[in-house]
Parts: sequence; C-alpha cells; structure tokens
Amino acid sequence: MDPTAAQPSFRQRKLQPNMRLRNSAGDGSDGMFEDTSGAGLGPQSGYSRNQHAGPQAEGFPGQTLLSDPMSNLAMAYGSSLASQGREMVDKNLDRFIPISKLKYYFAVDTVYVGKKLGLLVFPYMHENWEVSYQQDTPVAPRFDVNAPDLYIPAMGFITYVLVAGLALGTQNKFSPELLGVQASSAFVWLVMEVLAVLLSLYLVTVNTDLTTIDLLAFSGYKYVGMIVGVVAGLLFGKPAYYLSLLWCCAAIFVFMIRTLRLKLLSEAAAEGRLVRGARNQLRMYLTMSIAAAQPIFMYWLTYHLVR
Repeated sequence: MDPTAAQPSFRQRKLQPNMRLRNSAGDGSDGMFEDTSGAGLGPQSGYSRNQHAGPQAEGFPGQTLLSDPMSNLAMAYGSSLASQGREMVDKNLDRFIPISKLKYYFAVDTVYVGKKLGLLVFPYMHENWEVSYQQDTPVAPRFDVNAPDLYIPAMGFITYVLVAGLALGTQNKFSPELLGVQASSAFVWLVMEVLAVLLSLYLVTVNTDLTTIDLLAFSGYKYVGMIVGVVAGLLFGKPAYYLSLLWCCAAIFVFMIRTLRLKLLSEAAAEGRLVRGARNQLRMYLTMSIAAAQPIFMYWLTYHLVR
C-alpha cells in the first residue's frame, strides 16, 4: 500500500474537525452578538407614528369644552353680565360726566375755529350775540359762532402750558416739575373761578340756562389772549407783551359782557333798557365781576413768563 496515497485522506480527516469547530464558533458568535438595531428602532418608530397621529386621533381639547352645554351656558351668562355691567357704567358715568353733552361742545370745524378766534381778539364789530336754536335745542357750534365750545379752551390750555415751558426755557428755569406746577396752578385757578361763579349764581338766585360746561367754556377763552401776550413778549420784548395783553384783556372783557348779559340779565336789561330793581342790579354787578376777573387772571398767569 502506497503511503503517499493514504496521506491526503489523513489530512482531510484532520481538517474536518477544525472546520466544524470554526463553523460552530461562527454560529455561536451570531447567537451572542444579536442585531438589536431593528428591535430598538421598532418601538421608537411606533412611538413617533403615535406622536404624529396623536392630536388627530384624540382631537383638540377645546372642542370638547366648547361642545359641553354647561360651558355654553356659562359663556352666555358671562356675556350677559358683561353687557349689564357696561350699561350700568355708562349710565352712572353719564350722570356725573355727560358724555352726550360733551360731544356737542366739540362739534366744531376749521371755519368755526377761525371765526371764533377772530371774535375773541376783535369783538367790537360783531352785532348779533344770540345763540341760534332749532326746536328748543341750540345748534352745534360749527353752525353758530356765538355757541360756546370746549375745543378752543382745551387747545388753548394745552398751548398755554407749552408756551409757558418755552418761556421758562428762555430764562434757563425750565424743569418738568416747574412746568407741572404751572399747568396745575392754571387748572386750579380755572376750577376755582367756575366754582365761584356757580356759588354767586346760587346766592343771587339767577334763573339761567347756563350750565357748568358753558361757564367752563367761557372761562377758558382767556387762554387765547394769554398765548398772544406771551408769544408777543417772547418775540418783541416786554413792551409788546403789555400792549398785546392789554388789547386782549379789553377784547375778552367786551366779549364776556356781551355774551353773559343775554344769559344773566333780564330780557329788557339785555336789550339795553334801564330796569330798576335790586335783583337786576345784582345780576348786572355779577356780569361785570365775571368779565373783570378775566384780565386779572390773564395777567396773574403770564407776567412771570416774560422778562
């Protein structure tokens, strides 16, 4: 027997166990190190799909709240309470601050403002001072230059405060506190003037259709002359201030006399006829006092602004 022929078969038998060991080791490695990537991604992908589809599947939470009959009833009850509260506030506010009446005093236009300013500066040529009425109701100021308004007094007060700040700045005295004192003092004097007139009308027992807002409007017209005086003083010096203020004081005095005599005096006295009587004399003195107080306030509130 040839030994060389048996040698290959011996090698084959020797290598077969080694190959079996290698194959078994490979199978063991596959069992020990399992691929868990697919298992790990499975729940995450399912969670992401549930997360994206969650709001659509569950629905918006507010839909169930709005569809609840009790919530609808509560919302209706709350809206009714809010409307009742708003009506109550409007009613009480109109009792103390007549909003509807204030709209009348601000019903102005550019033509009215121009004519009214000219009347306040030069009232000597104006003849008809009576307020026009339509069905026992005074017409709006934009249709009658004799009607009182609050637009010019309000804008005049604001402009006066701004001009006062400018005048204080030219004197190197400007400060926010001083400007606030200037504005508050002017407002307090205006309120005291209106209260004094109301008290005088009550003591004299004058039956008039003048309201508190009318008195506030008439008392606020003096700011126009004050602005003219201060601006003239800032531009041309103190002599110009005195001359312009003197002119405006005389103009506002004539304006107040001719306007208030139709409201405070009797019909005969308002027409210029002599009427004897203590009550009518008191009314005439009251009219003169209100008109004479305007130049005093005009000088008192402006003399320190021009140096």
